[in-house]
Amino acid sequence: MALTQFLYDPFTEFDRLFDDAFTSRFRPDSDESRPTIIRPKMDLVETKDNRVVARFELPGMDQEKVSVEVRNDRLTISGEKKTETDEGRFVVREHSYGRFARTLQLPEGTKPEQVQAHMEKGVLEVSFPKAPPEQETKTIPIEAPPPNKEKGSKK
Repeated sequence: MALTQFLYDPFTEFDRLFDDAFTSRFRPDSDESRPTIIRPKMDLVETKDNRVVARFELPGMDQEKVSVEVRNDRLTISGEKKTETDEGRFVVREHSYGRFARTLQLPEGTKPEQVQAHMEKGVLEVSFPKAPPEQETKTIPIEAPPPNKEKGSKK
C-alpha cells in the first residue's frame, strides 16, 4: 500500500474544506451565472496486476467535457460542469456546477501511453502502472555504534 500513501495528499482535503467554507459564505445566492470550483470524489485502488485505478465521480457529465492529461509524471483530470438556467431562478440549489481539476503524482517514468481512461455512467476510471519495487519506500535499519575499545590499554 506504499503507492496509495505516495499519491494521497492530505492537504487537498484542507483546501477543499477551506474552499467550501469560504465560497459558501461569501458567494451571493442570486449570482447563478458565476462558476464555482467543484471537487469530484476519488477512490484509489491497487489491483493485483500491479496497476493503480483512480475512480472519479462525475455525475451528469459527458466524457467530451472531461480532460485527462499526463505531464511531468503528473496526471491531471479537469473539466467543467455547466448549469442550464433557462427554466427560471433557483429556489433551492444542491447540485454542484463549475470547474474542477484533480492532480495525482504518477510513479516516476510513467509514459502517457501507459495511462488508460474510460468513463461510464458518470464514473471516470483512470489506470496506470504501479511503482516498480525499486521506487517503493524502503526502511533503513539504524545500526548500533561499534563497540568501544578500552582506552589506555597498552599493547
